[in-house]
Amino acid sequence: MKILVINNDGAGFANYLDLSHGTTVEELFRRQMGSQAKAENYLIRVNRQAVSRDQILVEGDRMSITPTKIEGAI
Repeated sequence: MKILVINNDGAGFANYLDLSHGTTVEELFRRQMGSQAKAENYLIRVNRQAVSRDQILVEGDRMSITPTKIEGAI
């Protein structure tokens, strides 16, 4: 299945990804951000709605990842 991922961390980017059916928000977050990133430091939305980490993504979803803290900001 294909979904759009919008990563607003750093310079940001948007890209369509092919995922296997049954992929959760948490699995995709780990895949995109790496194991060192803490989900509590990001606002994660699917189709502009706040979601739980165990929500299963479906064809055509749009997931955005936005940091809640900006490096270097006070």
